[in-house]
Amino acid sequence: MASLSLQPKFSLHPNNSILHFHPQNKPQIIFFTRKVKVKTKTKCSSIDPQQQQQKQRESFTRKKESVTETEKGVDPVGFLTKLGITHKAFAQFLRERYKSLKDLKAEIFTRHLNLQEMASGFEILGTHRHKEHRVDYMDWAPGARYCALVGDFNGWSPTTNAAREGLFGHDDYGYWFIILEDKLREGEEPDELYFQQYNYVDDYDKGDSGVTIDEVFQRANDEYWEPGEDRFIKNRFELPAKLYERLFGPNGPQTIEELGEIPDAETRYKAHKELHKDDPPSNLPPFDVIDNGKEYDIFNVVVDPAWQEKFRNKKPPLAYWAEIRKGRKAWLKKYSPAIPHGSKYRVYFNTPDGPLERVPAWATFIQPGAEGKQAYAIHWEPPPEYTYKWKHTAIKPPKSLRIYECHVGISGSEPTISSFNDFTEKVLPHVKRAGYNAIQLIGIVEHKDYFTVGYRVTNFFAVSSRYGTPEDFKRLVDEAHGLGLLVFLDIVHSYSAADEMVGLSRFDGSNDCYFHTGKRGHHKYWGTRMFKYGDLDVLHFLLSNLNWWISEYKIDGFNFHSLASMLYTHNGFASFTGDLEEYCNQYVDNDAVKYLILANEILHALHPNIITIAEDATFYPGLCEPTSQGGLGFDYHVNLSAPEMWLSLLKNTPDHEWSMSKITSTLLGNKNYADKMLVYAENHNQSISGGQSLAEILLSQGNDKAPQSNELLLKGSSLLKMIKLITFTIGGRGYLNFMGNEFGHPKRVEFPMPSNNFSFSLANRCWDLLENEGVYQDLFRFDKDMMKLDKNEKVLSRGLPNIHHVNDTNMVISYLRGPLLFVFNFHPTDSYERYCIGVDEAGEYQVILNTDERRYGGQGIVKEEQYLQRTISKRVDGLRNCIEVSLPSRTAQVYKLSRILRI
Repeated sequence: MASLSLQPKFSLHPNNSILHFHPQNKPQIIFFTRKVKVKTKTKCSSIDPQQQQQKQRESFTRKKESVTETEKGVDPVGFLTKLGITHKAFAQFLRERYKSLKDLKAEIFTRHLNLQEMASGFEILGTHRHKEHRVDYMDWAPGARYCALVGDFNGWSPTTNAAREGLFGHDDYGYWFIILEDKLREGEEPDELYFQQYNYVDDYDKGDSGVTIDEVFQRANDEYWEPGEDRFIKNRFELPAKLYERLFGPNGPQTIEELGEIPDAETRYKAHKELHKDDPPSNLPPFDVIDNGKEYDIFNVVVDPAWQEKFRNKKPPLAYWAEIRKGRKAWLKKYSPAIPHGSKYRVYFNTPDGPLERVPAWATFIQPGAEGKQAYAIHWEPPPEYTYKWKHTAIKPPKSLRIYECHVGISGSEPTISSFNDFTEKVLPHVKRAGYNAIQLIGIVEHKDYFTVGYRVTNFFAVSSRYGTPEDFKRLVDEAHGLGLLVFLDIVHSYSAADEMVGLSRFDGSNDCYFHTGKRGHHKYWGTRMFKYGDLDVLHFLLSNLNWWISEYKIDGFNFHSLASMLYTHNGFASFTGDLEEYCNQYVDNDAVKYLILANEILHALHPNIITIAEDATFYPGLCEPTSQGGLGFDYHVNLSAPEMWLSLLKNTPDHEWSMSKITSTLLGNKNYADKMLVYAENHNQSISGGQSLAEILLSQGNDKAPQSNELLLKGSSLLKMIKLITFTIGGRGYLNFMGNEFGHPKRVEFPMPSNNFSFSLANRCWDLLENEGVYQDLFRFDKDMMKLDKNEKVLSRGLPNIHHVNDTNMVISYLRGPLLFVFNFHPTDSYERYCIGVDEAGEYQVILNTDERRYGGQGIVKEEQYLQRTISKRVDGLRNCIEVSLPSRTAQVYKLSRILRI
């Protein structure tokens, strides 16, 4: 039920990029008509009052803008100043973008009350059950001439439930509105009250108590209104009748001359005050006007503070209206639903090119359709007993993220598509046991073709029906929260599927509804459609989509997939040298950049604990800087160079030629944003459709992927553990791992497609490998202890590492992170005894993790009695002390300062 309270409205002012509240208790501004004489050196001229008022408004606006920007600390080039970067062209680009963003917000406010409303389109668009025994449908199709809902509920008739232009069904912006009234059952009488409301959840409500409508209304008049307050409610024509009688009655002026000149507002107001100065006290609102006597004074209407507070605290009489609402049983007894739960439907358009049927853009449950069959939406309105009831509350984001990336469809052991329920019952407990604190789901949003891994989205508001129902997905998210796991969604707003029968392409028959026309409307290489981010209605769709997943499914964050595709008109397929000119030239899609800024501002204002992750191979400047300082506002960015580096080294570079300097510089990425970096050793892209995972390269050989010899298996597992450990501990505040890679899954992922005869043999995970002792169990045990290392020692949430020892000849890397010392020997053959590593603090250092331990599948060369090392007062690596460690080849050790020695 809509609230009529007079609380402050949440909004984002167009002159400021920071969200704030607009209180509604400021006095009204009234501009009285006043002619002002202005003296000049030559002559006196009379200024038009309207021009004077306009100048006052402009002056007031300019002052407000300057004060607001100063107070809020908005600086369009703030992050450049912070980093000491001077680049005139890019700085000018940021300033122009800021002005353009202000103009965009001002344009938004011409159609929306605030940005919260802009991002809440799902509340009215699509199909919604209305309290007044009906279903409302709304959709955006500016190119259509006729709109109707067709489905099995009306025999797929294009005329039964339709909206036509000029009949309250179509507005100037292209939105269509259709009302589907519930059907009155045979023998039932229509409701006595035209606006009778029903509660569709509870069996009974207050309206079922037997109290009549007249009794409720009489009690509302008696209890709610105070004496005098309901005068104009009961006698609403009293005032206009008196005015009419005064002007046109028998005693009124009969001619224009008798009417005379009507005084200005100020004169009439003073005359009114003089006439009523001796009136007795009244219950009517005590308004008054303040005039400070200035020549260009603005008259402010003010009221008595006590009366104003009393009026604001007075709640609207909605409680009385709610007393007539009836329950679910009364509704089902009298009506049958216009669209029953589970009904199949599509939207029918008549366009200049002829009739067509589409899956509604805002539909929340879709059946994509089998081969040769057209897709359709499914009306999802389950009875209360089948609606999922949330059990767990949202989780506060941790300081470090250990993200388990997963795909529901391939999460099972069988060669088939797994379901949400299978994932909830089998995979979530494994993720918790493995020590991760977040999951990132890919392929959740509805997509027609399974082999696209979910990246060619067709229906942005629907979970994929191949995994289960919306209620099943809610259970998955809720159970994850119950296990202490955050749930992130891989969101694809950088492009959309080009499918016309089920997706958004040519939705209303036109080529420019949601997307650009011509070449710009298609991805340069992938053939997908590119959104028109400068269109307000497209922004309305995309921003509402983000808010929908949080509001409906309690998602904790988003990974924005492939930003390079949307940020540039060349879709990121260009060489980048790092020159800032490449980020502000004619190939940058400024509308896309502004969309990302708006998305981050709105999400973080509406949901303060939300986490947004940017996946951008070009690392756009300011990606993780605050929007108020010229940035895009993301919380984290993904280091995409790290997995590519490891894959390249393993495939193309001999072991003894690996560069330690390249490894450290690639893993650290941009030092200015290393604390906001997420990194992984390998992601799902490396093992999909013909690619290979790191374990597949290191632990198997030949075309049949047969197991290697024990010696080569030891070599492969040792290197895999080192790769994971250095990637995990040297980067920023987050680490990602794709499902199965934590135990070295031996097979790649390959989705069913024509090239493999739609085989599911590689579209699953071999969880049974963890049931027996062996290399996979050893690798999983190490990965768990690596996660435990962060949980106990807060590795990722500490400051950036101090990399003080990088020796390309010996292939040794060492760095400090807080009280922890990390030492890696990547040399394939050489081991070192009493290798000197510099440390700052004098004391005793204890090994807390060793990749060569036997329980991890290692040789156990370093014995436990060697785990405790005391520092030597010797300057090494620029530090005051050092320790001498034993470094077998292809091993890594983590030391912790257990006791400080004071000298």
